[in-house]
Amino acid sequence: MPAPRRPIRELPDELISQIAAGEVIERPASVVRELLDNALDAGASQITVRLLAGGVRLISVEDDGAGIAADELAIALRRHATSKIASLAELESVATMGFRGEALAAIASIAELTLLSRTAEQPGAWQLDARSGELRPAARAVGTTVEVRELFFAVPARRKFLKSDATELAHCMEALRRHALARPDVGFALWHEGRLIEQWRSHPGAAGLAQRLADVLGEDFLAGSVAIDHQAGGVRVSGHAGLPDRARARADQQYAWVNGRFVRDKVIAHAARAAYEDVLHGQRQPVYVLHVAVDPARVDVNVHPTKIEVRFRDSREVHQAVRHAIEHALATPRAALLARTADPTPPAPAPEFFKPFSAPAPARSAQAAIDLKAPAGHAVAELQALWQAAPDAGAAALPAAPADDDWPLGRAIAQLHGIYILAENRAGLVLVDMHAAHERIVYERLKRQLDGARVASQPLLIPATFAATAQEVATAEGCAEVLARLGLEITAFSPRTLAVRAVPTALAAGDAVALARSVLAELAQHEASTVVERARHELLATMACHGAVRAHRRLTHEEMNALLRQMEATERSDQCNHGRPTWRQLSLRELDALFLRGR
Repeated sequence: MPAPRRPIRELPDELISQIAAGEVIERPASVVRELLDNALDAGASQITVRLLAGGVRLISVEDDGAGIAADELAIALRRHATSKIASLAELESVATMGFRGEALAAIASIAELTLLSRTAEQPGAWQLDARSGELRPAARAVGTTVEVRELFFAVPARRKFLKSDATELAHCMEALRRHALARPDVGFALWHEGRLIEQWRSHPGAAGLAQRLADVLGEDFLAGSVAIDHQAGGVRVSGHAGLPDRARARADQQYAWVNGRFVRDKVIAHAARAAYEDVLHGQRQPVYVLHVAVDPARVDVNVHPTKIEVRFRDSREVHQAVRHAIEHALATPRAALLARTADPTPPAPAPEFFKPFSAPAPARSAQAAIDLKAPAGHAVAELQALWQAAPDAGAAALPAAPADDDWPLGRAIAQLHGIYILAENRAGLVLVDMHAAHERIVYERLKRQLDGARVASQPLLIPATFAATAQEVATAEGCAEVLARLGLEITAFSPRTLAVRAVPTALAAGDAVALARSVLAELAQHEASTVVERARHELLATMACHGAVRAHRRLTHEEMNALLRQMEATERSDQCNHGRPTWRQLSLRELDALFLRGR
């Protein structure tokens, strides 16, 4: 039997606030995040967070910012009351962390909130009890203290969904960690149950971010990452990108900020993954700390109540900027970086590798069982000239070095089981996997030969048609220019059918429909596709693998040294095409430890 009809009526203000609080406040960490945003907007240079029971019993955030005037304390607790914006124009170019005016009102509706603040103009501080509305004088320095007690006491059902105190504390620490990484110029302290858990001192200046990374994520992260500073049009990307060797099984150390606001954005995540695609092993997850600066008018932060999602006006521009920033940072071999820091003089020119050899015909890849065609229509067997050196290159003499230990990767001293090269440098012993190293060198040479040219397109004699979704049809029509740059021509055959009329020349023998679907899916989600480039690189990687020097081949010292010199000059030579490391350094200290020397 249907329930009797209820009349339509307005909800009470308290119930409205509690409903809104469900969108903004999920757990104690949500309160910490909102209060930290307010403290940073107030210009704080030192923020202290105190918790009890993981933040369920007490959350206290104290800052030394500008403070709130006594006559504005009550207004600050009202819904949609804020000092951050006053018009639609300001909403479209928000430059502050907070702007919605919902946080304090939402927290006050589900917990006991006390607001204590003082401005520089006031002789003393004032304290406001949100539950009773009592305003009384108090003592404190300039700044604001917000105390939140008994979270979710007004909505017991929500409190049942909270986890253990330890779990909630971990989430609060993560919220504080994200703000600390974004603002190295601000000091942070976290207390729990009266004990100091974390403390990060302020580090102003250009070197502040590196020091804060070492403080928050550890010295290992800083040592295993490279700095990023890249400008592309109106987008600047800075931060640190972890080396491929430091990739993790989980994506738990991937941090991205847009104009100082921590975000979880698919465009940035996809761009970062695409940048690491050529150097990561298997399904490992990269680690990075990225700060993206863009004109506030070109990004919409008013997407989600938690302000953790954003929408870019030109997501393709941001995608390309992030991807190229990481790629350029990872391209420089670590050996070249060592040489640059050790000796300002430029390294000697790298000689060509040893004499060319007869490379077997590349096997057909399981992922891309198609034949690679050169832009001019040459077959795969004829492309060996792309990676083979000149016939007399192997006879060239090595460049004279000032000393045996001046080269970053050192001078070869032996070959082990026909697989590894042993070299001696200033730091100690270098071990090189000669097949993996040469594979990367050949691969990068092939990419330079083919990637520099425009993606040539080959019309299909019979267009490949397939049943398409409405999303695929809309993407094909809206991204026709992008598809043309990728060498693809996809047109509407009927309202629900698409026809592939041209494909990249290098992929002409592949599955045109599968290629078209992959490209359209990626364009629909990210407005930037790497499917074509990825497919071409998979084929080049297969060719490089079969063309590289094989294990158990005996090399002369000149050949081994030539390989080391090319590694120092080749981009991304620290990993092979499959993401495995190509060389390792054993320092003298590590060697001494093996033999208990100095003990």
